[in-house]
Amino acid sequence: MALLLVFLGGGIGSVLRYLAGALAAKSFGPFTMAGGWPWGTFLVNLIGCFVIGLCYRLLPVPDEGPHHARLLLMTGVLGGFTTFSAFALDSAILWMRQDAAGLFLYLAGTLAFTLGGVALGLALGKALAP
Repeated sequence: MALLLVFLGGGIGSVLRYLAGALAAKSFGPFTMAGGWPWGTFLVNLIGCFVIGLCYRLLPVPDEGPHHARLLLMTGVLGGFTTFSAFALDSAILWMRQDAAGLFLYLAGTLAFTLGGVALGLALGKALAP
């Protein structure tokens, strides 16, 4: 059962990731060696970090009850949705383009805002938890 939940969630998360990337490219322009900024990866990671913080607070942990929702949402959906490998590649492209300012902003912004997203999700989850 656990593998099925992770499998299904991963598929859903991957499709959501694709749609988010396509929407970001349409809204802000594509990110390539020639130019642009990795908005799709950046926004997906921000959203994913917020949602995982929220889920961590609101979904039952394995010792306190069934954790099917954690497997589906946190491991599956968010595992397929968030994109650390794409983040690393986007960073390398900025580096190869010798865009030091863009690279610094992307690294610092991703770190600050994703950690902030987790903190915000945790705080909201704590406030909403029964």
